[in-house]
Amino acid sequence: MPGHGTTPGDLTTVTIPDCVRSAVEQIENAGLDEVIVVGHSLAGLTVPGIVGALGRSRVREMILAAACLPLQGRAIVDTLVGPLAWYVRRAVRLRKPPATMPNVLSALIFCNGMSRAQRRFTLSRIHNEATTIIAEPVDRSDLPEDVPRTWILTLRDHALFRRTQLRSIAALGGVQTLIPIDTCHDLMISEPRLLAEILIERCTASETTCVT
Repeated sequence: MPGHGTTPGDLTTVTIPDCVRSAVEQIENAGLDEVIVVGHSLAGLTVPGIVGALGRSRVREMILAAACLPLQGRAIVDTLVGPLAWYVRRAVRLRKPPATMPNVLSALIFCNGMSRAQRRFTLSRIHNEATTIIAEPVDRSDLPEDVPRTWILTLRDHALFRRTQLRSIAALGGVQTLIPIDTCHDLMISEPRLLAEILIERCTASETTCVT
């Protein structure tokens, strides 16, 4: 996304459409004709836009893991509950510049149940995030209804509680496949092998569906 890794961007002004355009451009530059679009957490804001921009002919499946999706026309800041909601709303209200959460709060929200090594790894890789997209209303009007949807539900998530994710699923209009995992928010670190197996299985299932 813009302003992350080696992708240039200003986190004080970046928008959801900016993020969508950046991701689509990277997919085009990689020469990928067919893709499965997978997003975690805040990517719930951008994945529907990416799928909409690419279209049904190129997207085999949309997979969201522990994601947050507000109702159409609403912002993510309106959806969150718990400790994360307090911190995010305060940041938006004070118009704070992009920043990371304190490690103590990050560990509580993202790392519950992790080993010490996993927790250390996670906290060393938390980076600044834009408050602009958190307060920006979403527009999913161009999301194709016939793209298969899968949701990976993290059952011990302190950032996005189970009920919060279920509300996001409802806001999306439902999913065809729901996969619960008994782990925390950052499942790619707490359960990397299991997540890899799930994604490989979804890729295989999608191939079979496409061939059929």
